[in-house]
Amino acid sequence: MKAKHVLASVLVACLAACASTPTVYTDHSPTADFSQYDSYTWSPDLQGMSPLVQERVVAAIDAQLQAKGWRRAAEGGDVTVVVRASTEAKQDVDTYYEQPMWGGWGWRNSWMYGPGYPTTTVRNYTEGTLVVDMFDTASKRAIWRGTATGTVSKDPQKNATAVQAGLAEMFEGFPPQ
Repeated sequence: MKAKHVLASVLVACLAACASTPTVYTDHSPTADFSQYDSYTWSPDLQGMSPLVQERVVAAIDAQLQAKGWRRAAEGGDVTVVVRASTEAKQDVDTYYEQPMWGGWGWRNSWMYGPGYPTTTVRNYTEGTLVVDMFDTASKRAIWRGTATGTVSKDPQKNATAVQAGLAEMFEGFPPQ
């Protein structure tokens, strides 16, 4: 019986570990010609982040864009980059049943079946979403969006690693062809 509890705990821990890897989506305007862009400017309106997190996110995005040959401009870049972050409290509730019970000694209607006992585990966690939007500075049209969503850890280093991984995946196919 204890082995089943241990196995269930290990499975829950493994699923929780998988949930911390950010899920990334990107989208872009099919009419945007990314070959005409080579510089970017940060919007002064970065929302939803502490100054420390903002600094890390900006540095990580700078590194991704500069690796693609784009240069950061203090003002007047071809593209304006806007970043927003949000968090939401979430809860996972899992119910599973212990092994069914069989019993009896074999005499007159003594065989019995019991469905087992339900066990419920509740896991509270915080889910964070980072949204990166890019706008053509001249026309103010949205040209690209990337989102990364994952579990927020209480350990800032784990969060920084998750943000780096999410941004690396987000910019993997950037700029769109």
